[in-house]
Amino acid sequence: MMYLPLLASHSLVRWLVLVSLLIAVINAYRGWLSNRRYLKFDDTIRITAVTIAHIQVGIGVWLYLVSPVVDYFLHNFSHAVHERHIRFFGMEHITMMVIAIIIVTIGSSKTKRRQTDKEKFKTMAIWFTIALVIIFLSIPWAFSPFTSRPLIRLF
Repeated sequence: MMYLPLLASHSLVRWLVLVSLLIAVINAYRGWLSNRRYLKFDDTIRITAVTIAHIQVGIGVWLYLVSPVVDYFLHNFSHAVHERHIRFFGMEHITMMVIAIIIVTIGSSKTKRRQTDKEKFKTMAIWFTIALVIIFLSIPWAFSPFTSRPLIRLF
């Protein structure tokens, strides 16, 4: 069955998403606040963060399609929507993550089109920060009040 390997992959890749976006955000704020030149290296950081985020959403959508939790949610919607854990994975998590990926994508696209280095850094800092906050709040952390999952899920 594909479910468990996808779940483990999705769990592990989240760390790459978080680290790459955090690096991109820190880099963007440093560049913006110090009036640094926007270099090819900065573009590589942006592209890497967006690429990892897109890979993660691809794994997530595939996981969504094969998840027994989501299957239960979709086939028992009237009852399942009232179950916090089931609703989180069936509706809330995927909705917020797709919104975050859209924000990252728009932010990346806008960053490319900005004319000055300061505008590039500022645009990336703002859009990527918003996406990072949404992602962080939508992850089922072990300490989450919404629902929890282990910090690392192995194969």
